[in-house]
Amino acid sequence: MNSLNLTAIDAALAATARIPATAAELAKRGQIKETAQNFEASFLTQMMAPMFEGVGEGEFSGGHGEQMFRGFLLEAMGKQMARNGGVGLAASVEREMLKLQGLTEQPVTENPA
Repeated sequence: MNSLNLTAIDAALAATARIPATAAELAKRGQIKETAQNFEASFLTQMMAPMFEGVGEGEFSGGHGEQMFRGFLLEAMGKQMARNGGVGLAASVEREMLKLQGLTEQPVTENPA
């Protein structure tokens, strides 16, 4: 191939990279973001569980009811932490999921010129 062909290929690739994101792509990105956030929430829930193992085993505990609902409390705390930024795991997971789907980190929203 000569340099003229390579220049034309590079120009075509650059133009393709500026194609605006479609509604389907934006929906897929939203699903990926939600999945990554849910993964981080689940991770945080599992990481917090050992912190609460010995809590409430005394005379003034909530008894069997508290033990039954502790999992729900941990899950709610994990979801809230993930919604508020978490530990950064969701961003890494989202970035890798986008790569696996062949998408860039940020959708292109400008019109091609």
